[in-house]
Amino acid sequence: MRARVTVRVPGSTSNLGAGFDCVGVAVDRWLSVSATTGTGKTITVERRGTLTALDVPPDADLLCRGFVAACAKAGRSVPSGLALVADSEIPVARGLGSSAAATVAGAAAATALLGLELDRDDLTALCAELEGHPDNVAPAVHGGANLVLPPVPPDGGPIVASLVIHESLALVFAVPDFTVETKRARAVLPATLPHGQAVQAAAKGAALVQGLAHADGRLLAAALDDVLHVPFRVPLVPGYAEVTAAARTAGAYGATLSGSGPTVVAVTPAARAGAVGEAMVGAWRARGTSAQSFVTARPAGGFETR
Repeated sequence: MRARVTVRVPGSTSNLGAGFDCVGVAVDRWLSVSATTGTGKTITVERRGTLTALDVPPDADLLCRGFVAACAKAGRSVPSGLALVADSEIPVARGLGSSAAATVAGAAAATALLGLELDRDDLTALCAELEGHPDNVAPAVHGGANLVLPPVPPDGGPIVASLVIHESLALVFAVPDFTVETKRARAVLPATLPHGQAVQAAAKGAALVQGLAHADGRLLAAALDDVLHVPFRVPLVPGYAEVTAAARTAGAYGATLSGSGPTVVAVTPAARAGAVGEAMVGAWRARGTSAQSFVTARPAGGFETR
């Protein structure tokens, strides 16, 4: 067992319109967690950065849940006096994978600190089970852009495949100063959809993969105009129509919710990224909402330990 480890995990955007619960991309916003052991009997968590907004007991913290779950998976006990110090630049409850990053960080910290025999595929399966969906977990673990399929027996874990994002594309994010909890965003989704609408959603999912790989503007415009989850979540994000329209007017191929929102992500030619970000922030501002933008020119890597 090591005395101390530090884990660095990226945030992520998921869905990208038609890729509901199966497409995720690692973004250049990071959570760093240092884990040490001592002589006490309790787990302590110190939160910095965007995490200072959280007020939950340590045993309910996703960092701890990830750590404990990894120990249980490997048949090991949680060490005495575990102390976690977490510093994040990932906005919380904004659709940028903050919960998946925390879960992965806890599990990865346990693996490195205790020398657990869990590889990245093991961590993906474990953390996806904790999260309830794998689309943010996969990029947090593996980095890059991912397509994630449910487990196919007898393999047991999610199938993670790399997606190609054409080098001419950039992802532009506009992050408003209000939150949408994932639990609430899932509660508004219908239990079933008409067959015709499901067929349309499948076609748009295929368009997303092809459009990202080839920078095909027509396919991306169709794929980012989702029918599976976005229409039901738009009422939770006042200003969505104006912000996405501003992105398209400024040169984006399209724009949609990042994860369950409220952050809006635009897929755009890299040369238009700055203008698109300014336009989206301006549209939020026109509604009296403060927002910040950032650009991911290329997907970030997966978690790192040291």
